[in-house]
Amino acid sequence: MVSRVVFGRGSFTQLGEIITPMRLNERAPFIFLVDDVFENNTTLLAKIPLLYEDQIIFISTKEEPKTSQVDILVENIVLGSSVLPSGIIGIGGGSVLDLAKAVALMLTNNGLSQEYQGWDLIKQKGIYHVGIPTISGTGAEVSRTTILTGPTLKLGINSDFTPFDQVILDPELTEGISKEQWFYTGMDCYIHCVESLTGSYLNAFSKTYGETALELCKEIFLGTLTPSESQDKLMMASWHGGMSIAYSQVGVAHAMSYGLSFLLGTKHGIGNCIVFDHLEEFYPEGVQLFKQMKAKHGIVLPQGICANLSDKQFDIMIDVSLSLEPLWENAIGTDWKNKITRSRLKDLYSKM
Repeated sequence: MVSRVVFGRGSFTQLGEIITPMRLNERAPFIFLVDDVFENNTTLLAKIPLLYEDQIIFISTKEEPKTSQVDILVENIVLGSSVLPSGIIGIGGGSVLDLAKAVALMLTNNGLSQEYQGWDLIKQKGIYHVGIPTISGTGAEVSRTTILTGPTLKLGINSDFTPFDQVILDPELTEGISKEQWFYTGMDCYIHCVESLTGSYLNAFSKTYGETALELCKEIFLGTLTPSESQDKLMMASWHGGMSIAYSQVGVAHAMSYGLSFLLGTKHGIGNCIVFDHLEEFYPEGVQLFKQMKAKHGIVLPQGICANLSDKQFDIMIDVSLSLEPLWENAIGTDWKNKITRSRLKDLYSKM
């Protein structure tokens, strides 16, 4: 679990006070990985407590995080200083937060990041790392994974060393997000809850978090909250949804959306929505509610993104999806391989 968390509107201003005791020395910088959407946001940038040799690196999130991106960042950080940084600070959405976690781990573990895609392959504790989400829903701020697209698969670095040492949850940082981005990322949280609460891995711990997050999602996407109430509650829903899947697992929507992302580069939030829209047979109540939320907010999902794919391309997506065995076991049960065939997955992908 994340050992330290601060929540509150305006709490981002506490960052300097929080990280100062963690500075190793004047030569060991803090590296701030910041979503490049903030590159010209002087208000936010002025609040980043730069000292000595600290550095801001702006991160493009036009594509999903890649293992090659992690390796380049690590190489540049190592070459830029004779000592390890004091810490990595991620400021952005799920992509930036996942990159921050991965970079912190790879600075202390030898080899390429693709070698650690899987479960519990990390052997050395990473350097101090802080997560500051600027959009809510992914649960990346609390999860024990960092989802990366590698040369052959999309899979997380899942380990007990992955979670942030410190998280700052400031709902004010989520202001100004487009309705579509708000919805897609928020639905990532909602789908986390549905997949966790209906899965075979469910336990009392994950159920408590999942039920809390699900009720918050219903308030946010079907209720009549004020903008500030919605921001506060979605940030809490993201946290609780992330905690739920940290102690259980996701399911069919995530397994199949990874295939879309790997082949087509579909962003995670919208990819989950595109897939979940067709999963009535697995999550009838959850999909029905999703369609109500979609209609209430006037969201129109892309159609026909798989219409012109070749058999080889379908096979690539299916291979990526089937490689995520814990997700399928959680969703279907231990005999999932007898129920989830390649032809069944191809039929589902063909509808998208």
